[in-house]
Amino acid sequence: MPFYQKRGIIPNKRHIQFRDDKNNLYWEELVSREGFSSIYSNIYHKNPPTVVKKVGDFNPLKLEAWTGTHRHHHLTTHKLNSSGDAISARVPLFFNSDCVLYKAHVNSSMTDYYRNGHHDEIIFVHVGSGTLITNFGQLNVAAGDYVVIPRGVIWQLDVKDSMKHFIIESSGPVETPKGYRNRHGQLLEHSPFSERDIRTPELVDSQSDGPTNINVRLNGGHQIYEYATHPCDLVGWDGYYFPWVFNIKDFMPITGKVHQPPPVHQVFQASGLVICNFVPRLFDYHPEAIPAPYAHSNVDSDEILYYVEGDFMSRKGMEEGSITFHPGGLPHGPQPGKIEESIGNKETSEYAVMVDTFKPLNITTAAQEVDDIDYPASWLES
Repeated sequence: MPFYQKRGIIPNKRHIQFRDDKNNLYWEELVSREGFSSIYSNIYHKNPPTVVKKVGDFNPLKLEAWTGTHRHHHLTTHKLNSSGDAISARVPLFFNSDCVLYKAHVNSSMTDYYRNGHHDEIIFVHVGSGTLITNFGQLNVAAGDYVVIPRGVIWQLDVKDSMKHFIIESSGPVETPKGYRNRHGQLLEHSPFSERDIRTPELVDSQSDGPTNINVRLNGGHQIYEYATHPCDLVGWDGYYFPWVFNIKDFMPITGKVHQPPPVHQVFQASGLVICNFVPRLFDYHPEAIPAPYAHSNVDSDEILYYVEGDFMSRKGMEEGSITFHPGGLPHGPQPGKIEESIGNKETSEYAVMVDTFKPLNITTAAQEVDDIDYPASWLES
């Protein structure tokens, strides 16, 4: 995120001696993007962050594509067979070379720490609550939160109330949309959210005890590394690189005289995809406005829509946790009666998360378990 943060104690200059009250040197670590050419943070450890005691076996993550017919899909994901902690509960549903999309029903806290070495992550918390414990500090997370975790951040999720997650794992950096930022990186006045809405970690008491297992996500799988010391041994950090949280209910929707296109709902961008959210908003105010969206063809993108709550005005048969998948090459739009129903309505109360990818998505075999095979015919007049 392009704004400066500072936590704990740090020296007055980078790369100089920094000692504790017993004259022991703290260990400085630079966490940076694009080598040394983009955003970074300097973090200060009690112990060296490099002391690996044991390297575990590599466990492949098998993403098996469901190579069926090319069609629209509706998945009722709350019915998925998923349980465990924030990592073991993940069920991959869609993937391409830019991203993997998962659903997880999280009913237990993590025992190991986790680091994604090759992907940024967004965890959308649909229901439940807990504490995200990271090497940068702690964040309380609850329903409606987008939890943005850049690659390399070490974390653990302590569950308070059972959670349901929709996860976007991105091969590129997750950022605020470039159209919302000025040339200095600050969110613009007309952006639908501002830095005031973003929550950043609070540093807690530093830890030192080890050993500690860290489950590292790499391209193609996972591997356990046993470190001699604890990853949350920081005494301070500063910079622009850290995990952060934004809640969907803090998004201020942009509305218009006639129906606005989906880019006005954008909340994040990443390589090969954009993420939008739909929130309660006033409908269009032209006297002949049609609030329901027009039919459209995704000729350059695939569309995923995750339904959170409320009555989604353009679709029927949706429930909380539903995912619709409208692949490129096929038109889609409001189902029969939905255009007429929308005319004259003044507002909507829906919440939903949308992911548009610019490369075709594979749907996984795991999705078959909760796929509505009749969904492609849902545009027929009943």
